[in-house]
Amino acid sequence: MTWIKRIGFFLLTNFLIMTTISIVTSFLGAMGFSIRAYGLDLTQLLVFCFMWGMAGSFISLLLSKTMAKWTMGVQIIDPKKASSAEMDVYRRVQSLAQRAQLPMPEVGIYNSPEVNAFATGASKSSSLVAVSTGLLERMDQKELEGVLAHELSHIANGDMVTLTLIQGLVNSFAMFISRIIAYIASNRVNEDMAYLVRIVVTIVLDIAFTILGSIAVAYFSRKREFRADAGGAKLAGRDAMVSALEKLRTLVDEPEDERGAAIASLKISSQKGGFLSLFATHPALEERILALKQMR
Repeated sequence: MTWIKRIGFFLLTNFLIMTTISIVTSFLGAMGFSIRAYGLDLTQLLVFCFMWGMAGSFISLLLSKTMAKWTMGVQIIDPKKASSAEMDVYRRVQSLAQRAQLPMPEVGIYNSPEVNAFATGASKSSSLVAVSTGLLERMDQKELEGVLAHELSHIANGDMVTLTLIQGLVNSFAMFISRIIAYIASNRVNEDMAYLVRIVVTIVLDIAFTILGSIAVAYFSRKREFRADAGGAKLAGRDAMVSALEKLRTLVDEPEDERGAAIASLKISSQKGGFLSLFATHPALEERILALKQMR
């Protein structure tokens, strides 16, 4: 199932990031900055882990728009060359951005049968809103307005930056705890094995703690969807937002574009279920619709 692949890709990405950091810092002797002859310098280790943990997250943020365009094949709408359908999307985003008092984002369309959309970018002044051709074909004007308002609310709320900070903190915490445990473990073996034990334990625990930390990141991602829904309702009207989510609910069993695994958390909807729902980036559509209907 696509949602399982997306969760797997999310965990695999963190696996590769933390493994790379562990190998580089260990084999280049970076751990020597934190481990001294008389013991463990926790302050120095904390600073070291914070710098490395946050660096990877912010690099991902800075590259997010470029990677999204490349991954999904997004074609940016040029108002001078756009078709009438493209201009309709562009003008809707422009109007909603003015209402939200946001700088005009780039607007794009990607060719895919899935009914979805996403927003990304490193800042409010450098953002992108993209919709699928499937969404344009399957949703009416009212529903489209709700989807675009939802995505612009993500930008207005600064969700991309906040999620980056949380992921960076999770990575930092994972590195910090794993190195403390690895240091303790290396002191429990023969001196000739200590270095190898420290490297292996560090890498294994980096991965394990990052996977556990991903649950916290996914929890925040689900919460931000409720806020974006509420923001979309304020921009486009509650009926438009509810209609958009209702349409998505009728299409929940349809296949999603597998190219979007890397940006699943950015989209308006993503499938999940069972135990793996702990790693889901989006709440159930039923919960989101109910929250909107109960919103004052």
